[in-house]
Amino acid sequence: MNRKFFLIFLYLYALIFSVSKTIRIPNEWARSHWLLDYRFGFIKRGLAGEIFGFLFEKKLFSITVLSAGILLLLYFLILKIALKSTLSFQKSFYRILFFVIFLLSQYIVFSAHLIGYLDHVIFLLTILSVYLIGRGKLFLSSLVAVFSIFIHEISLFLMLPVCCFSIIMNETSIQQFSFRNIFSKHLLKKFGVFIILPLFAVFSISFFQEIYGENYYSEIFSYLKSSSISPKVADSVSGAYTKSFSYYLKDQYVHFIQRLFISKATIFYGIPLLFSLWMMFKEFKLQKNIQFFILLASVSFIPLLLHAIAYDTYRIWSFPFMILFLIFWILSSKSEKNEH
Repeated sequence: MNRKFFLIFLYLYALIFSVSKTIRIPNEWARSHWLLDYRFGFIKRGLAGEIFGFLFEKKLFSITVLSAGILLLLYFLILKIALKSTLSFQKSFYRILFFVIFLLSQYIVFSAHLIGYLDHVIFLLTILSVYLIGRGKLFLSSLVAVFSIFIHEISLFLMLPVCCFSIIMNETSIQQFSFRNIFSKHLLKKFGVFIILPLFAVFSISFFQEIYGENYYSEIFSYLKSSSISPKVADSVSGAYTKSFSYYLKDQYVHFIQRLFISKATIFYGIPLLFSLWMMFKEFKLQKNIQFFILLASVSFIPLLLHAIAYDTYRIWSFPFMILFLIFWILSSKSEKNEH
């Protein structure tokens, strides 16, 4: 019992310490995402605003309350997962250290600063999707992923890889894994059930954006300005909602190598990320299967591919922390099942 209270205090203190550094109300960029919906026709990322507008009046107070509620729910689930994953095992030094570092990480700090961003909704849906996969409900998990992609297409990088990792762990173990397993008929069927619909959603949204996306720029810009969003932010958000994927790729890919390997974030984020990987390596004895460790590291760093299409470098560098946290949860749940 004393151990449980100590862990609750330790994790809660680390979380509050990180959040208190940067917490604020949603900025204009975040508010704009909740203001936008399908009033001018179909647009990417319009589903969240459509549902929000159906349930609430679109005012600063309601956006702030909703954003705070989403963030608090995410923090509650993070704490619950961390506590369960620690208390289920007696020898848990690396587990405690991993979770404390995560709760003090740039991801938690940024999550408070970027309150109201749709990233938080995506990670909530990812937790739900991984939970469903763990219970063998692949098709239902696939529908959650489709829903998430219509919330924000960034789900392709944040949700789908970690969900596929969860599917692999459902069918094999750390010791038995090899890259050959991924191409087995049984596992390919599982991947197919989960991933076909989400990929179809991604390609459909991308195709629509390439052809019709820019048609709505003026309507979105005028609407945001009339909703008390500054012209500068309204212009930026309108561009983000209407410019095509290929436009951003052509515009941003030249910065990819610099952002990934020679930016300040490479050091300030890379070192704690590598240390977190090392703790997972020790906790789950991944030296027994280097192929599995390569898979784990690859899935963790997939979000960094966003550097090729987006310019918010520090926000993108924070995503692998959350992916590592989710992978730790998946591996811990697998270990707990094996023990029982």
